[in-house]
Amino acid sequence: MAQEKPDSVVRLLSCALHRIRTTPPRVIASPATQPRRAAVAIIIRVVPPPNTIPVAADTPLPTLNQFFELDWVKDPLACPEFLLLRRDGAGPSDAVPGRASAFQNFTGDGTWKSSGKAGAHVAFPGGRTEEGDEGGLYTAMRQTWEEIGLDLAERDFLCIGQLDDREITTSLGKRLLMILSPFVFLQLTPNPLPTDPTDGTTIHWVPLATLASAVLPGHIGDKMNAKSRWSSVTVDAASRLTPRRAAILKILVRVLIGSMQFPAILLDLPESDAISGSSTGSPAALQNSRSYPPLTQDKLEKGFTATKPLSGKNRNKSRHQLKLWGLSLGMTLDLMATMIPPTSLPSPAGLNKQPTSQDLHKVALPSLHLPFHPVGGEGMRIDAVAPSLASVFPRFSYPDVNFWIWVFGKRYREVVRGWEASVRDGGSNVRRVNWSGTALNTFYAAVRKALLVVLVLRAVGVLVGLVFAGWWVFA
Repeated sequence: MAQEKPDSVVRLLSCALHRIRTTPPRVIASPATQPRRAAVAIIIRVVPPPNTIPVAADTPLPTLNQFFELDWVKDPLACPEFLLLRRDGAGPSDAVPGRASAFQNFTGDGTWKSSGKAGAHVAFPGGRTEEGDEGGLYTAMRQTWEEIGLDLAERDFLCIGQLDDREITTSLGKRLLMILSPFVFLQLTPNPLPTDPTDGTTIHWVPLATLASAVLPGHIGDKMNAKSRWSSVTVDAASRLTPRRAAILKILVRVLIGSMQFPAILLDLPESDAISGSSTGSPAALQNSRSYPPLTQDKLEKGFTATKPLSGKNRNKSRHQLKLWGLSLGMTLDLMATMIPPTSLPSPAGLNKQPTSQDLHKVALPSLHLPFHPVGGEGMRIDAVAPSLASVFPRFSYPDVNFWIWVFGKRYREVVRGWEASVRDGGSNVRRVNWSGTALNTFYAAVRKALLVVLVLRAVGVLVGLVFAGWWVFA
């Protein structure tokens, strides 16, 4: 019987899903002034190794505990994956109301992205809650069915639970747009399921190992064979702070403030030769296949047969790189944070007595390995208490803007330290208090003050320069 490695991705995934299953999410109630909500589906499957014996359709479905004891799941060649969508050319002007495309172009701070290559970014299936939806779970399942033709209500899937709600705001966090709820689903069967994505939508199954190597702590991530690397996405700050048609004002603000950089993970995925849209493959053919290697599943879902891996220069032509960032990266990091094995608290001085609050503060919080820190948050454990927030706080291209954010970020740092203390103590405030919303509000309050000071100083500098130039000319 094949046994999984101690730190295999399947083992870490089991730890994560059991933790999500037993941990109640932090639910944010919609205020009366903004009742709009949205939901997304994080769909996970385990790809069986080649030559796996097909499972009969009438086989009883396993429970969550039984699933990770199945031979094809515990096999060292099994590959856990999660589903991402690439929507080609979907921008703010052509977003379909009610679908995930209506908010997929939001960055981490809830504002629209301004990248010219919209197709280079990926997101989870989902969309806005519509009238008649029974709740966020129903919204996530309905939107997934409408967008990619995958029915999460079928017996093949199990809803594991929900991650914490998160707030989506306008530019610089001044106004709440909606509350977003992520739900996690697990496919319990090894057989591939047919999909029917809408026009302009491409499905990508991303191996969890590629992300684990980038974000999990070194003693775990370094053991993963698949590798991914960190990158960044540059967003024009002027597009967030000025009216859409004010071209001259945009240029002026762009010169004075610069741009914002958001962290991103660069995913190296196989390139599909099919046109985005409905799948042309036969569902029967998909269900009769014994296994589906992760490098060929994209082609199988588009009706193409598997091809041998290319080598040399042709390999680069058959693959392309996608960027995972903003809201999608934040939810992914929250999922990956649950994969870190919990650390036990040692007894003080080796004695069998209850640890004190001072002992709790000496314990290192388990956290992801993130190569970046929010502006003004250096030295704080924002990556331990809320890794998703560490991915959505921007860093400006001008150093003085970052400096003034640090100057006005005292309240933000106090909130994060209070959050960290609450997590260490294990008190009820971790779930009762909206720490993430408070941290976002205080951070963007510091950003607004910093931008105002920078603009005033720039204006004063220009005025002084003009006065000096006039004096030098006429003197």
